[in-house]
Amino acid sequence: MVRDTDAVQTEVARGRVPPFSLEAEQGVLGSILLDAAGIMDLAIESQVSPESFYTPAHQVIYAAMLALHSSGRAVDTVTLREYLSSHALLDRMGGADYLLQLVDATITTAHAPHYLNIVREKYLLRMIIACARKAENECFNPDSQADTLLSQVEQNFLNITENQHGAVTHWFDAVTEVMEHVEKVFLTRKGVGTAISTGFHNLDKFLVGLRGGEMIVLAARPSMGKTSLAMNIAEHVSLGTLDPDNKARPVGIFSLEMNYSSLVQRMLCCRAEIPGDSLQRGFVSADFHRRLVQAASILQKAPIYMDDTGGLDVMELRARARRMKKKHDIELIVIDYLQLLNCREYARQGRQLETSAISSNLKAMAKELHVPVIVLSQLSRAPEQRTGNEGKPKLSDLRDSGAIEQDADVVLMLRRPCYYAGSERSDDKTLAIVDVAKHRNGQTGEVELNFEDRFTRFRDRAMGVDQPPQRPIENGAQDDDVPEDA
Repeated sequence: MVRDTDAVQTEVARGRVPPFSLEAEQGVLGSILLDAAGIMDLAIESQVSPESFYTPAHQVIYAAMLALHSSGRAVDTVTLREYLSSHALLDRMGGADYLLQLVDATITTAHAPHYLNIVREKYLLRMIIACARKAENECFNPDSQADTLLSQVEQNFLNITENQHGAVTHWFDAVTEVMEHVEKVFLTRKGVGTAISTGFHNLDKFLVGLRGGEMIVLAARPSMGKTSLAMNIAEHVSLGTLDPDNKARPVGIFSLEMNYSSLVQRMLCCRAEIPGDSLQRGFVSADFHRRLVQAASILQKAPIYMDDTGGLDVMELRARARRMKKKHDIELIVIDYLQLLNCREYARQGRQLETSAISSNLKAMAKELHVPVIVLSQLSRAPEQRTGNEGKPKLSDLRDSGAIEQDADVVLMLRRPCYYAGSERSDDKTLAIVDVAKHRNGQTGEVELNFEDRFTRFRDRAMGVDQPPQRPIENGAQDDDVPEDA
């Protein structure tokens, strides 16, 4: 019998043993010895590892089985005994007789899937206990900070589920699911489908809306208006502008650069079409005041949730976004901006590796919460050094790491030709170009918008011709509606 079994049974009698099933572990190992060809692959697919077994002897045996299987050798009592003996492991697992006992104790291999589920479930319970104990120990550390510790603990528990791979999807079910979506689009004639409209006709034609699980990088040089464009999109989404069902969707904003009062003031002035510097100079006329009141009455109803904590660690941001999703069911996340995030785990390994870790975490967050995540990013100075090309940026201009380009599903490059004297269209002060430089699931190309600098507002551009400015908001009307043929 296994040497560890007596000790385990003694601990069981004391009533304080981590969850495990000796019979299920023996059933898995015995089933493999009886039918390695069928059960071994099933065990690997079920993500059973040596650590999944509680009994140390069983960990040794299963690790040896994996080694034999990966090398293409047969797995049975003879080959396993030879392998364990050659690696001086035979005595650690109780001797050769125990291998025969495993076979004798297994009545049939038909129950192997059930044994595997039990082993894996008990392993997950032990991992939860280990995380809880680690969290408890950290709480007694005088150097621990509650907010940081909370985000780390939350991430540790999340890692338990992240390590579980999804089951293989049957092809028939996958095709059926996609065709159900096709039928919905066909019957409603709403091409965006389950995606979220950006509020800009021209941009939606390329992106076909913002889709859950996607990481959208909006990159530009300073003062090009990337924050304004992101806030305009957030405003449109939260108010249901251009949404086929006029549905207002909750939006979460993480502003690492601007505090909430500055951001709200900018959005109010943008909505009311009032120059932002008027408030800073203390000039508010009766007309301006009326517009601001009307804009506030609309924006107050917008389901926007803002976090303006600066210098966030990416793990802490994920934890906050997770809670925001659970509490408010947000459908879009905006992060302003990536280079202001930190990752303590990689902070000492160079900014490039740190940025790569931040980027991969943001992509993982989008998939985990199944919401589109718009991440603002700075560009290097390279576009300013190019002449005769309107300062057109490239994907390689993304600052700090090429991982941003790799992780992103969509990369939008924003530029304004009026900033470049050598540009052919430098005299067009309202022209803003959004270059869809990468689109994993669609076309790339350039989208032209109008940018009203005084109001920090973007609008659709009709056939490359500047649109007349909108009139002030009256009776709560949506000021961003444009004709379908725009």
